[in-house]
Amino acid sequence: MEIFDNIAITSRIRLARNIEGLKFYTKLQSDIDAKYITNSVMKTLEEFDVFNCMSLKDLSLNECNALFEKHLISKELIENKDISSVAISEDEKIIVMINEEDHIREQCLEKGFNLYKPYRRISKIDDEILKSMPIAFDSELGFITASPSNLGTGMRASVMCFLPACELTGKIDEIITLAKEDGLTVRGIYGEGSKALGYFYQISNQGSLGLSEDEIIDKVSEFIYSVCSKERELRELLLENDYDLYKDKICRAYGTLTNCHILKEDEMIELLSLVKLGQVLGFIDIFSDEKYQKLYYEGMSANLKEIFEFYDKKKENIIRAEYISNKVRELTKGV
Repeated sequence: MEIFDNIAITSRIRLARNIEGLKFYTKLQSDIDAKYITNSVMKTLEEFDVFNCMSLKDLSLNECNALFEKHLISKELIENKDISSVAISEDEKIIVMINEEDHIREQCLEKGFNLYKPYRRISKIDDEILKSMPIAFDSELGFITASPSNLGTGMRASVMCFLPACELTGKIDEIITLAKEDGLTVRGIYGEGSKALGYFYQISNQGSLGLSEDEIIDKVSEFIYSVCSKERELRELLLENDYDLYKDKICRAYGTLTNCHILKEDEMIELLSLVKLGQVLGFIDIFSDEKYQKLYYEGMSANLKEIFEFYDKKKENIIRAEYISNKVRELTKGV
């Protein structure tokens, strides 16, 4: 087993780009500018694999929120619903957001820990965008972006990590401090401003000015490797020092998750993560990590509404309980 298995869940590269001569999204003077940006990007993407291109104003708010829950679009894109669009590849790994904080946000996600893999893939898209559009660039500041933290390469390299042992042993604050000292940042499950739910943390570079793309990736990767080593070490300590305590905690979570009648969203995430911890500690078998990981968003409000029809929270919590309980039974074998 690799040191980062069941710790580094996904790797993401995101690139911020803006069209020269146009104001940032907050001050776009007309729909004409927004349409020009959208049409220019969509035309460029025609050179690549099939993309599902959507204007957010044509989607319901629930459909937008469902995409957000799946980590495919941002809250900022939804806030700009009237002028924003998104192009999503068939495998849902490449996402190009248009008229978000920047005119263009290109990103690629891959499972596991390998930042160079999504970088190579998104670079092909970026090269075409740079060739076909007048992208704002300064010889000293690099790519011109809405946020100063994105100046330079405009790159954000991030890894979503599952760190239950670091959190349960109180070491997560130490990791956050070390990350800050190293020019990195640690955020919650949905990025900037979000809470760390279910022991999930996003670790990424804080800025990009003065660093090359390779330097950013190597810097983040080196830190992630050290975090994975620490998490692996602390998981062993949990078993050594508190075997019965954590076995009981995980068994209770598994029992609740597979037998509950009412299940709230935050509780679902907490219980799913305890069962996932049970897997890595050897108490529970999960037959498909990929299918199990999808439960985190399949059971969230907007995605649940895409499958079932309900109109109030009380009904939602009952539907979620039945759906998630059945899925967990299918995908796991308890103690």
